[in-house]
Amino acid sequence: MKNFICIMCPKGCHLSVDENNDYQVSGYSCNKGVKYGKAEATNPIRVVTSTVRVSGGKTHLCSVKTADGIPKKAVLEAMKEINKVALKAPVKIGDIAVKNLLETGVDVIVTSDVQIS
Repeated sequence: MKNFICIMCPKGCHLSVDENNDYQVSGYSCNKGVKYGKAEATNPIRVVTSTVRVSGGKTHLCSVKTADGIPKKAVLEAMKEINKVALKAPVKIGDIAVKNLLETGVDVIVTSDVQIS
């Protein structure tokens, strides 16, 4: 039995997931809890947010995030790759900072604009 606190809504339901019974979820108050509980027990993923360096811009950093969740076990390695990135201004929201991060099929996208200084 695995226990989680659901983060899909503000209620924070205390979920129990029975690994020996086809990942049956209890303790939820909506279907989002069922989906979250099963996913956390079988293949937890996380969206990663960070910043990357920008040269020649009005600011030296821009915010980025993964376009989708990546396996939780890959987050530290993903941060190492993201920290290597250096973009050149101008940078626009939606630009791809890293294509196919760690061969996950998930891109790292820019979430803030940086104009040329």
